Amino acid sequence: MLKIVSLGPGDSGYLAPRAKEALEEAEVVVGYSTYIDLLDPQMLKGKEIISTGMKKEIERCRAAIRKSVEGKATAIVCSGDAGIYGMAGLILELIEEDGLLESVEVEIIPGIPALCAAAALLGAPLMHDFAVISLSDLLTPWELIRSRVEAGGAADYVIVLYNPKSRKRDWQIGAVMDILLQHRPPNTPVGIVRNAMRDNQDIRLTTLDELADSPIDMLTIVIIGNSQTTVLGGKMVTPRGYKQKYGPFRSTV
Repeated sequence: MLKIVSLGPGDSGYLAPRAKEALEEAEVVVGYSTYIDLLDPQMLKGKEIISTGMKKEIERCRAAIRKSVEGKATAIVCSGDAGIYGMAGLILELIEEDGLLESVEVEIIPGIPALCAAAALLGAPLMHDFAVISLSDLLTPWELIRSRVEAGGAADYVIVLYNPKSRKRDWQIGAVMDILLQHRPPNTPVGIVRNAMRDNQDIRLTTLDELADSPIDMLTIVIIGNSQTTVLGGKMVTPRGYKQKYGPFRSTV
């Protein structure tokens, strides 16, 4: 059994009970070093730890598969949800490539993804249809990313951006702003959350025309409102459409 364990945003209070149970059962825990550091050291006591740095995803997935084949109870950890820009897909691809689909049983344990953590901190920006786009061009060509942003803007989706900006890749966020300004007004609300539900959490509200000048990095989730998104009492809200369907709300207070 190889368990792919989603850690959620990082705070132990948001770690799912099944994920905690899987980590307690594991003899070997594999993961990106930053995600290993999110775990309570007591939870890892007595276990074999295999950690790797950035761009070593294939290496650590193969290490987890190898330990599982050796008969070790193995867990590979991912932040957020393992099925959203995580290791679940890569693990399954590698198991298929190695001809192990019949011999390695996989359990994928879901978690709270970063987009849900960020949305909760901002208010209710994802109450209607939304698109999630990673701006990292490490595995996806920029032209394809750009076409997805254009399609999301034209369709009036709320847009969630993962990996919006890095030290070496700092221009795409400005390009996204320019694309979306062709489809929605400059004062469109934008929420920026860094380290959602972790230490050094930072929450900001800005507007679309100020997006490129905002403090953003790889630890940031950006949520760009649609044409209906507004700010109510300091909270970002995208209406679901109840008022349009049923008419003005009547207060009972």
